[in-house]
Amino acid sequence: MTEKKLEVMFLCTANSCRSQMAEGFARHYVSELLEVYSAGLLATRVHPRAIAVMKEIGIDISGQSSKEMDEKLLRKMDVIITLCDNAEESCPWTPPEIKRIHWPIKDPVGTIGSEEEIMQEFRRARDEIKKNIKDFISGIKKDVTL
Repeated sequence: MTEKKLEVMFLCTANSCRSQMAEGFARHYVSELLEVYSAGLLATRVHPRAIAVMKEIGIDISGQSSKEMDEKLLRKMDVIITLCDNAEESCPWTPPEIKRIHWPIKDPVGTIGSEEEIMQEFRRARDEIKKNIKDFISGIKKDVTL
């Protein structure tokens, strides 16, 4: 008998960077436990620097696409994780059985500076998301083993 996968959606403003990285990590680490989605309040593109910093650690998100939030799909989730304050505030009301988690990750997209300084901000966001994903996965695995 196959267990139903936990459905998780990562939300951000534009679904170009932070939510895309979170989706990539979740797919990479626990695709057997999770059905993973990401979306934004608006759709743009997957940011090339997000693709580059994920590729540095061996995760390819170049095949992912930026998607606008679909309220019907949103209401089918088990967990919604917002990665920016704008998405947390703008996400529509969800039924109480949907767990809401907020990870306020600073957006690297607006960083001004040298290319190396900008890439360091993308790496910082990537590493924060990676830590949060690993903590989240640890919690899921504990729940599964109980």
